[in-house]
Amino acid sequence: MRDERLFPLFQTVDALPGIGPKLLEAFQRLLGPATVWDLLLHLPERWVDRRVKDSFDDLEPGEVATVQGEVHSVKAPYNQRAPHRVQLFDGSGFLTLTFFRAEGRWLQSQFPVGKQRIVSGRIDEYNGERQMTHPDFILDPEKPERPPAVEPVYGLTAGLTNKRVHGAAVAALDLVPDDLPEWQDTHLKAQRGWPDFAEALAALHNPPAYDLDAMELARERLAYDEALAREAMFALARASRGKRHSPALPLAGQAQRRIVDSLPYAPTGAQKSAVNEIAKDMSGTTPMRRMLQGDVGAGKTLVGALAAVQAAAAGYQAAFMAPTEVLARQQFSTLDALLSPHGYVVDSLTGRDKGSGRESKLMGLADGSIQIVAGTHALFQETVNFAKLSLVIVDEQHRFGVADRQRLLEKAISPHMLVMSATPIPRTLAQAVHGDLDVTILDEKPAGRQKVETRVLPDSRLMEVIAAVDRAVKRGERAFWICPKVDVDDDDSSAVARHAALVDQLSCKVGLVHGRMKPDEKDAALEDFRAGRTGVLVATTVVEVGVDVPEATIMVIERAEGFGLAQLHQLRGRVGRGDKPAFCLLMYRPPLGETATKRLDTLRSTDDGFLIAEADFQLRGPGDVLGLRQAGAVDYAVIDLARDGDLLEIARSDARAAVAADPELTGPRGRALSLARDLFRPRALRPEAE
Repeated sequence: MRDERLFPLFQTVDALPGIGPKLLEAFQRLLGPATVWDLLLHLPERWVDRRVKDSFDDLEPGEVATVQGEVHSVKAPYNQRAPHRVQLFDGSGFLTLTFFRAEGRWLQSQFPVGKQRIVSGRIDEYNGERQMTHPDFILDPEKPERPPAVEPVYGLTAGLTNKRVHGAAVAALDLVPDDLPEWQDTHLKAQRGWPDFAEALAALHNPPAYDLDAMELARERLAYDEALAREAMFALARASRGKRHSPALPLAGQAQRRIVDSLPYAPTGAQKSAVNEIAKDMSGTTPMRRMLQGDVGAGKTLVGALAAVQAAAAGYQAAFMAPTEVLARQQFSTLDALLSPHGYVVDSLTGRDKGSGRESKLMGLADGSIQIVAGTHALFQETVNFAKLSLVIVDEQHRFGVADRQRLLEKAISPHMLVMSATPIPRTLAQAVHGDLDVTILDEKPAGRQKVETRVLPDSRLMEVIAAVDRAVKRGERAFWICPKVDVDDDDSSAVARHAALVDQLSCKVGLVHGRMKPDEKDAALEDFRAGRTGVLVATTVVEVGVDVPEATIMVIERAEGFGLAQLHQLRGRVGRGDKPAFCLLMYRPPLGETATKRLDTLRSTDDGFLIAEADFQLRGPGDVLGLRQAGAVDYAVIDLARDGDLLEIARSDARAAVAADPELTGPRGRALSLARDLFRPRALRPEAE
């Protein structure tokens, strides 16, 4: 239950003066739930210094400045396209104000010749003279109204002005309780020079002076508050998990060695280390919660399979959950080929299973005769029951919501869980993104994995690429052809248009798959390509992860300059899975910008997914890197992962120590931490508003 002191902050913003139903809708477009607290967390993007400068001589082109001068002249335009011009003089020189399509009488009333005026706006240089176009403020110095000394500038949406958002934020400051206890460690707060909580909010939304250092200290304070609250949640979750009991699955080294000895290759050191870490977790009675993160082709499935063997050897069941039917069937095929020869009973369960076949599988899961199952969301439907489920393995975990994983976990009492992801994340971000999961990283690739030769080509060489693809298909190879959009008028690089063109230009059947197709249609198109019934598959990024076609040797990506770096790396990972040389052709439309050039050069120079993730992080920032924002993994309101990594580390240590000292958070600091946790709880985990 939320502390009643916080109730005012979790009202919707129409509790603030001057905000009615129409403005509430606009704030909801901007803020989502649009509570007063959401508004206060909508921090300014920058601040404008509106203090009046001493002299026109101090003005620099490109800056926003506020000045005072005497109106020297008001000149009408000499034609319809020209602006009105107002000249101000302050004794040091002239400043020209330009107004396009202004009403003459209004200008005369605003700028009486000989009168003093204060104006504020952007300074530009035109024909050697300083000018300001359409000032933001026009004020009479004889009247009390003044521009704010410091004006916060916010992100906006249709129906909202900066002045409106700023006014609402200042009003919201009055609802911040003045009796909240300090939840930070007082020594750390003093060492960092951070202000109190309410002071930090005021320093950002209503700063008394233009002091960027003070504003950054205020932002840091709130970022640490958010980190501390989040890490306290993780620490509590770990502590709670430690009280639950899972089945202890004895180490099964001999059974696992039989599987490894049957392989045509030797596992990497990283795979061996991962298997040992997971085996140790599963041999204990505390539920395992581990993330297995590996680059494309790093061998996560083998590690997961050996974990499943440990469960099966102990008389329990393991369930692999994949986000699509194609991936689930692919996973089943791999597990079946690997484990069935050694006597393990492996099966699959997807939405396609119907009638007596489905009933037979349900019975096998319920009586325990099916030891290892690969499936989709169908695994956690109400009609599915397991005899002794002890291990849940979630593949491509970012495709599933927290609720999906939880529903599968509820099929047993405290099963172990391993989540796997082929999306490399910078090591500096892994703990922040994965929260209370222990993280294991596979940073080696199995021997014999083909290196994909990457080339960057302008789209003027399109016909050469088509000819090369045609030659490869005639040799029995296959190719992916990736397009950025499904169907755009007058754009031949859209998937629908490119498919239509390649049907006429290639000597093989050409498939098509994109996000607007029905799931059954997508699965059928992917299956046709996997089975070799189509030689080329034109697709959008729906094939970014998981599709395994060893015969695919060419990956063509059109308009590659528009894709994220890590996304390009994931797409490239779809080829080079067989024994033939593989190529990734990145086609761009000139001219290339600086960032796009860096992105494509990075991809051409390395195939290390973690190096690429770091580069993507630097180029695009933490919000968009690897699609984490879309996956709901990065939902911080204040924390800037690019510069607050040290705060996360400190907060993690601080929160774990606080929870260890006060597991129920009933002491003075514990109760204060509970308030911070309620304030900075991710939106998806908030309780219903009171």
